[in-house]
Amino acid sequence: MPAWLLPEQVSDQLPQEAEQLERLRRRLLDLFATYGYRLVQPPLFEHASSFSLKGVRDLEARSFTMADQLTGRLLAMRPDITLQAARIDAQLFRSNDLNRLCYAGSVLHAQAAGLLSSREPVQVGCELYGHAGIEADLEIQELALASLSTAGIESVHLDLTDRGIFLALQDSDSALSEHEALANHTVQALQTKDKPALSALAALKPETRQALIALTELYGPARGQNNVIDRARIELPRLKPIEQALDRLQAVADSALFVKHPQCALSVDLADLKGWQYHNGIMFSIYCEGFADAVVRGGRYDGLGEDFGRSRAATGFSLELRSLGMVAERHASAGSEERSVKPVAAP
Repeated sequence: MPAWLLPEQVSDQLPQEAEQLERLRRRLLDLFATYGYRLVQPPLFEHASSFSLKGVRDLEARSFTMADQLTGRLLAMRPDITLQAARIDAQLFRSNDLNRLCYAGSVLHAQAAGLLSSREPVQVGCELYGHAGIEADLEIQELALASLSTAGIESVHLDLTDRGIFLALQDSDSALSEHEALANHTVQALQTKDKPALSALAALKPETRQALIALTELYGPARGQNNVIDRARIELPRLKPIEQALDRLQAVADSALFVKHPQCALSVDLADLKGWQYHNGIMFSIYCEGFADAVVRGGRYDGLGEDFGRSRAATGFSLELRSLGMVAERHASAGSEERSVKPVAAP
């Protein structure tokens, strides 16, 4: 019998994993419902133009495409469900009230996010539409932390940033705002904290290069003496959008969220722009011990629904279910081992 091989970075879910992930999926969706989030199930594929919006090119690059045999139009397998949720909010809900949506389903990536990542991630997440205030960001972060707690993961690290800072620098420098390839190269250099690459960007204004290099050093504690936010107010240009972004980060750091979740360590990294290009405000990543990549990513993407007919304030988060299941299993095993160790009686 021939050995049937699956495509690269695609794998089966055998019974033990499949059953574990299904239990976890159900617990997460039940949790989301208690917060008022309603389940949507967008289609697995849409017209390719749905994933090729103005200023959002990375989704298009990660999409599998094919010709529709019925119409001849180009179709794309969804690389992300957030964009579909934004379309649903813009087109199918005409009220200006708050709209809370959640989802769980497979997405397909033509290129995996990393060497160990699947090209068929199972994306689970929540999106909140219609509120521009910091309360919406805090609700989403609270729900993200509650999701990890539901999976049995308590001790976590939340890392904050705000893409509005980079966007302000981009708007202030014509070279960055007019040349997409240069902007993408700059973001990549920021994410890897590559100071020589940033210093070599001769097309940029000297003050822009200086600010970008400063961003690579602006990471660390969000609170206390010499915290990152206070340092950023001194080291970054005094542009109004930058000041507004730092005020947003300060509001999150000062909130009661981290009093309610004392097991969550909080930090700020202003060069961490990992995530989709549609993010344009506060962003966050949550890390867990024993797993190198972020388990949860989320943030603001105000106005994304404009191309679908209605611009709305929007924020949300998503996680990859198989990664979460792996982390949850490791934490459960570690907890079992700790409970099984009996203290040695004193002589």
